[in-house]
Amino acid sequence: MATMLLKSFRSNLVNFRAYQFGAERCISATASVQAQAKSKKTLAKPGVKNVVLVEGVRTPFLQSGTTYADLMPHDLARAALQGLLHRTGLPKEAVDYIVYGTVIQEVKTSNVAREAALGAGFSDKTPAHTVTMACISSNQAMTTAVGLIAAGQCDAVVAGGVEFMSDVPIRHSRKMRKTMLSLNKAKTLGARLSLLGSIRLAHLSPELPAVAEFSTAETMGHSADRLAAAFGVSRQEQDEFALRSHTLAKKAQDEGLLSDIVGFKVPGKDIVSKDNGIRPSTMEQMAKLKPAFVKPHGTVTAANSSYLTDGASAVLIMSEEKALAMGYKPKAYLRDFVYVSQDPKDQLLLGPTYATPKVLERSGLTLADIDVFEFHEAFAGQILANLKAMESDWFAQNCMGRKAKVGAPPLDKFNMWGGSLSLGHPFAATGCRLVTTVAHRLKKEGGQYGLVAACAAGGQGHAMVIEAYPQ
Repeated sequence: MATMLLKSFRSNLVNFRAYQFGAERCISATASVQAQAKSKKTLAKPGVKNVVLVEGVRTPFLQSGTTYADLMPHDLARAALQGLLHRTGLPKEAVDYIVYGTVIQEVKTSNVAREAALGAGFSDKTPAHTVTMACISSNQAMTTAVGLIAAGQCDAVVAGGVEFMSDVPIRHSRKMRKTMLSLNKAKTLGARLSLLGSIRLAHLSPELPAVAEFSTAETMGHSADRLAAAFGVSRQEQDEFALRSHTLAKKAQDEGLLSDIVGFKVPGKDIVSKDNGIRPSTMEQMAKLKPAFVKPHGTVTAANSSYLTDGASAVLIMSEEKALAMGYKPKAYLRDFVYVSQDPKDQLLLGPTYATPKVLERSGLTLADIDVFEFHEAFAGQILANLKAMESDWFAQNCMGRKAKVGAPPLDKFNMWGGSLSLGHPFAATGCRLVTTVAHRLKKEGGQYGLVAACAAGGQGHAMVIEAYPQ
């Protein structure tokens, strides 16, 4: 498949140089002022409850191993939940359900949703459960909330996600684990001594976690490098896009646009109020970095990849009727959404390409109707490969079974406040950030429809259409 893509795309893809990633053009497109949403048809459906995003918050996203290093995942999730309560003034007893996403679980708090909710002061009568779907875990949490409300089971649900990469579980080897479990069951001193005597030096070698596919044993970075090569995405294009992400994120940070962040007082340290991974560089500096995965000729580097991040997010989702009855002014309607899956070997990171046309068809919209795009940036090469695939009739017809391409989003509408490359990517927390950012951008830019899309491990993906709430 990869060989076929490599040969075919270089000859069949349209010239993509129209998508130049110079930061100047991208920044100039942000000079928009708050305006009334354009008048288009609403996506409300007869007989279907309107589900709204009331508020969304997140802790600052920090590089792993920095200020959050001595915490636990539920500490960050609790901080996000408390920030949401503080910002909304929501009575804790008004929440019917809590759903949280996480990817790498802390074994002591396997249902981190419940532990964080109790720590944040929610009623012990409020049910909570945890979901996992790789990088779209909080997307799954949010759509679970939408389903609960649409089905009439709940009126107010808190959804979110948390990831803590500063302290991931490191296991003993399988042989050592078996020995330790047997020791626990041994009834005599002789049996214990015999088991202890069976331990060899090799048994002490730990099993380190890896961001790799179980089904293919390939790391995501290696897959991203192969994907970039298959679509003819150059190292320079990837570095330019990464620089764009950091430049736009720094501009948004300086202008106070990242208003979803809630400050967090880390015990024994100062209050954290900003993401710490936003670092605009230069093309010259980025060019000095060596390939991180496919060596020595790969194109994916530390500079054009998202970094390991600690952080948590939370959103308040309600039925429109309930939100208005409680005096809230919703930020946006959460409309149609889809989940997709494809080959985890050669199409691992193409979720947005497959999900976008499906969700547009479900909504009765076209790409031109979308005013704001927020795509998860796992790697610059992954984003650019998706944009090329979306712009290719050949890919649509031969790989997706579609008659024509959906088209690539225009860059002056795309990730204009930075993305995961710069803001950070706590795996299970990113989805809520994407949705909240769309809502905020729609309000500021006067748009009506936004589209969120993301890839995820396992060759899965997600897309959702969001409609601005009338101002």
